[in-house]
Formats: sequence, C-alpha cells, structure tokens
Amino acid sequence: MGTVDLSVYRKDFPMLDGKTMNGHPLVYFDNAATTLKPRKVIDTVLKYYEEETTNVERGDSALSALVSAKYENVRKIIAKFIGCDPEEVVYTSGATGALNLLAEGYGMKFLSEGNVILTTEEEHASNLLPWFRVCERTGAKMRYIPLTEEGRVTEENVRSSMDEHVKIVTLAGVSNVLGYEAPLKGIADIAHEYGAVFAVDGAQAVPHFELNMKEMGIDFLSFSSHKMCGPSGAGVLYGRKELLEKMDPANLGGGSNARFDRYGKIILREVPDKFEAGTQPIEGILGMGAAAEYLMEIGMDKIHAYEKELRDYLVKRMEELPNVKVYNPDAETGIVTFNVEGVFPQDAGSYLSSRGIALRSGQHCAKILPDFLKVPGTVRASLYFYNTKEECDTLIEALKTCTVENAVDIFI
Repeated sequence: MGTVDLSVYRKDFPMLDGKTMNGHPLVYFDNAATTLKPRKVIDTVLKYYEEETTNVERGDSALSALVSAKYENVRKIIAKFIGCDPEEVVYTSGATGALNLLAEGYGMKFLSEGNVILTTEEEHASNLLPWFRVCERTGAKMRYIPLTEEGRVTEENVRSSMDEHVKIVTLAGVSNVLGYEAPLKGIADIAHEYGAVFAVDGAQAVPHFELNMKEMGIDFLSFSSHKMCGPSGAGVLYGRKELLEKMDPANLGGGSNARFDRYGKIILREVPDKFEAGTQPIEGILGMGAAAEYLMEIGMDKIHAYEKELRDYLVKRMEELPNVKVYNPDAETGIVTFNVEGVFPQDAGSYLSSRGIALRSGQHCAKILPDFLKVPGTVRASLYFYNTKEECDTLIEALKTCTVENAVDIFI
C-alpha cells in the first residue's frame, strides 16, 4: 500500500500500543464515531493542565497572556487547515454545537413562512433536528433532495430540487452511514445561483480530505475536534464573515459583549468573539490545533488516498464472504457499511467486539436512512490512516464465524 508509511504513524497513538479488548489485540474500526489521539495532542492537553492552567483573554497575568496567544493562534491553524480567514473560525463544543448555533443564529433570524430548507434523508440527527425546530418556529418547510439508487447526492438532483423558495441548502460533506462524498463545489454553485446559502456538516469530511472554503464557495462548515484526532468538547463553525456578522449569537455572557448597562443595552464584540460567551474548552481548543497541525504534517491528500486504498481492500475481501452484504462498495472514504446475513446488526457488533474489533452498529443517528436502505440498521466499520491491511484481515476472519448461534453464545 505504500501511500502512507503506517509504521511511522501508528507509534504516535498510545491506544495502539498493546491495547487489548476481550482478550484480543484491539482493532479500532470506529473512527467515524471518534478517533484515537496521537501523543502530540495528548501532550498539548496535559501541558495545559500541568503547566498552563489559566483562563484566556481576560487575565492580566503573563501566564494568561501566553495561553491567550496560543488559544488565538489555533484560529490561524484551523484557517490554514480549511482555507479561510482566522476571524471566520468560531469555536464551538463540536459539530452538533456548531449546527445548533447556525440554526439558531441564522435560521431563526432569516427564515420565515414559505421558505424552504433543502437537505437529504441521509443526514445525521445533528443536521436535521435543529432545522426541524427552525421550521416549527418560523413556518419554513423541509424538503429532501432525492438520492440515487445507491444513496448518493448528485448535482443534478440538487438542481432539480431548487427554486426561489429555497434559502438554505444543508447536507453532509460525507454521509456518516454510506461514506459517499457530496459534490460540494458544484452544489455551492447551484445554491448561489438561486440566492441560497450552502451549509456543510463536515464532521466526516474535514478529518479525511482537504477542504478549502474560499475555493469551494461553502458558506458555513461545522466539524468536531474529536473526529480528527483532537479532544472531545471542541469544534468549529466556519462562516463567511459577512454572514457571521448578520447572525445572532445563541448564547450571551462574559466574553461575547463589549459592554452593557443596567437598562439592557448590549454592545456585542466583533466576529468571532460575539459567539463565544463564557469560558471555552481551552484545553480542547489547544488540542484541536495540535491535531490539525498533525494531520497537515502527514498530508490530507495522503490520508485520503491511503484510506481509499485500505477500504477497497476490505470491501474486496468482504465481497468474497457469502454471509456479508456491503451497502456502499463504491464509496470514496473509509466508511464500510454492511450486514451479516441472518444476524441482527447489534448482535453482529457484539460478536465482533468479543473478537477484539470495535465498530458501530444500529442506525448511526441517521434515523430516516434505514427507510431508504430498507433495513432496520447496519454495521459500520470506519477506517483511518492508522489502520492496516492486517486489521482488515482480522475482521474478515471474525466475519467468517459470525453466525446467529455464535452471536448468541457470547451472552450466555
């Protein structure tokens, strides 16, 4: 496979150093849920707790000034990572927090009865439920872009769904179930033709291939630190500056205002500070910056190419098994979604866990998509650049013995 020298990168992850699960060496194939953390990220978080604990941007001490500078420098790192300006990087608690901020601050303010939010049936709950609430409160309506037979979003189907009523097009850059990449640049162009804004749930895209906001014309992008080798509890809402300036913050408090008086007159700070009320997850944000630097050092193009190579190997081997059905054999990312014949998805997941393999089963928070797939749930193996062909072989051997009887035996 040679695209990435995994012998170099696997050693960076303490979880891959002899970790076992149920008496077997750990095979971690649950990267779409959360990723493992490299030593660089862990050390950054520990350094904050052991040597640099302080609040940021409000203290007069030299320590606060030092950490505040690091904290603000993360915006520059993220801006380089996704191709935008630093002031367009809003810190959030993660992709869910970012999507709720977008729905609350933009959707509630600018949508009204008769407007349409255009999305898809394969969205994660975090990119549907906030918009459901916007519709309930504003009178706007949801409309779903038809998917192809295999479950893809196409430019043609987006265009056929557009009209003058569509004000927001919002969808995942990569489906968290089927792993298909959406044609983001083309969709952005179509949305803008109709005067709509284009918002991308980037939770499964940002960690896996290069995105450039300025070149692609994306108006809003949400993503989480913990899915890109960073800590939990931190994330980003990117927004074009002129759109962020029009938005209202979802929260108010210390840090978001320049001044206020006893009569309720509030003057908010400039973008992005007006969205960041209260103390942010400082160690998480510093760790997120370290994670972005780490991924850029490896090279997003190399990560994407290696994952595609590895998933193609796994799918080819899965297709040799008579008891396994793969639902997304032609996906471009490391997500492989499948079922084992005659075995309920959660039972299959539990059996594979008993063999040391961590993956995910169920509906994966995309609770409309099972209707499209015509199954109650699926098993999802999601790969990352630190996974190996040998780990794929381990999964294949376990699947050969994944039967109803064997799955039930682990509970007896």
